[in-house]
Amino acid sequence: MGISQYDPAARGRPAWNAGRQVGAKRALKVRQIWAIRFFLDREGRMRDRALFDMAIDSKLRGCDLVKLKIGTLVTGHDIRARAMVIQQKTGRPVQFEITSDARASLLAWLERRGGSVEDFAFPSRAVPNDHLSTKQYARLVDEWVTAIGLRKEEYGTHSLRRTKASLIYKATGNLRAVQILLGHTKIENTVRYLGVDVEDALELAEHTEV
Repeated sequence: MGISQYDPAARGRPAWNAGRQVGAKRALKVRQIWAIRFFLDREGRMRDRALFDMAIDSKLRGCDLVKLKIGTLVTGHDIRARAMVIQQKTGRPVQFEITSDARASLLAWLERRGGSVEDFAFPSRAVPNDHLSTKQYARLVDEWVTAIGLRKEEYGTHSLRRTKASLIYKATGNLRAVQILLGHTKIENTVRYLGVDVEDALELAEHTEV
C-alpha cells in the first residue's frame, strides 16, 4: 500500500495536532474562578477582570465576546442586568445575564476606558477603532489559567463559555435551559458541551449515599 502525497507523514511533517490535547476543554470550578479573579485584582488588571467576568456570565463564543459594544452593555449610566447579541456562528439572538460582580468590574473598566456606545468594550491595543482579537483573547486565557497552576493544554476560551453552563446543569439538571443560554440550535450540541469528566463524576458519586 502506498502513501498519499497529501499525508503529512510522507513529507516528514508532523500532524497538525501532534503533541496537542484534542477534545473538549475543561470547565472551571468555582474555586478556580475566584482564584483567577484574585490574581487579576492583585495585578491591577482591570480590563482583564471585566473580560473574564463577562466571559463567564455571557457564555458567549470568543468571536462574539470580543465584539461586544459598550451600548450593548450599558443603559444610561448603569450596566444592564441583561443583554442580547446576535451570534456570529448561527445568526440567532442569545440573551445573557450580567451578575453583580460582573457589573461592578465592567463599570470600573468602562469608566477608565471611556468611549461612546458605538465603541467596542474591549478594544484592540494594536489596531485603532478595532476590537480585541480572538487570538489575543485566547492568549489571555492561557495566561490566566497558568497563573493559578492549571495546564493551559486542558483549558481554553471554550472553558469559560462552558463554565457557568456546566454549573447550572449540575445544579438544576435542566438541559433545555442550558441549550437556550448557550444559543445552541440542537440539543445534541448541548449534550456534548456538558460532558462530565471522571473527576467530576467521582466527586458526585462520593456525595451520594445509598
